[in-house]
Amino acid sequence: MWRLQFTTLVRFKMVNHRSGCRFRCLSGIGTLDIEGSAGSAYAAGHTLDPTEVAKFRVLSRQWWNERGKFAALHRLNDLRVPFVRDGLLLGKPAPHSAFPLQCQKILDVGCGGGLLSEALARLGASVTGVDPVRESIGVAKTHAAQDPALKDKLKYLCGAVEDLLPEQSETFDGVVASEVLEHVVQKQAFLDCCGSLVKPGGSIFVTTLNRSSAAFTLAIVAAERLLRIVPTGTHDWNLFITPKELCDFLEKGGLEVQELRGMLYNPASCIWSWIASTDVNYALQAIKHNLKSTGV
Repeated sequence: MWRLQFTTLVRFKMVNHRSGCRFRCLSGIGTLDIEGSAGSAYAAGHTLDPTEVAKFRVLSRQWWNERGKFAALHRLNDLRVPFVRDGLLLGKPAPHSAFPLQCQKILDVGCGGGLLSEALARLGASVTGVDPVRESIGVAKTHAAQDPALKDKLKYLCGAVEDLLPEQSETFDGVVASEVLEHVVQKQAFLDCCGSLVKPGGSIFVTTLNRSSAAFTLAIVAAERLLRIVPTGTHDWNLFITPKELCDFLEKGGLEVQELRGMLYNPASCIWSWIASTDVNYALQAIKHNLKSTGV
């Protein structure tokens, strides 16, 4: 019964807000009970599945345990932090400064407990992390408060990406959705929202999983069921997205794919590496067309 009511609500919102993701939900950044349990914020947008949100609510206390359920995400920072840094610097070598991202505004969508948000803020960026799981945002805020140096560089919001529109349209130099898209149902709407938040000339950065037989074997059978690198049920293979699908979605939104790389995780060494193949994990950077400079 609850699922039927939710579906009806989403259809109502979609029918009555035909302008895409530029809408405000009835409750702003509020809460919605998931399977009868209060405490997870799920704005009444349509880019996330409450079932996916519920998975991370259960795991919210694990975020900063480097040997726990999110160990692989901690290690992924070794690749994704320099990937975002170098992408925002437009291919130029990183300055010798300790804060190469100073003056850059970054939005970390689906920030969870802040693993990536903190790392980018420590490079000098002004970072906003947004996540629909209230418990995860609480963990992120508590952890960041332990370091006074992050006070003026990092803030967190509990909600969905569409809640930032239209107030923060074209505000950010970079929007990051790392290990998020494979939990999103309405991918085009989600990516359109991300694109609307990026300044002309700015970038979207994505890391995600390919919907391939190799990804099913390695990311679900091996990683979840055999090696237990991540909890069983974390991923739904049907929500994975191929690089071609992702590129097409972004190009429809007026973004140009700049870089596409494959990633490989070695569970024995707990090390991520760049590889040519995008069959399983991959990272992508897309740049928003600067319409003003092209005269369009």
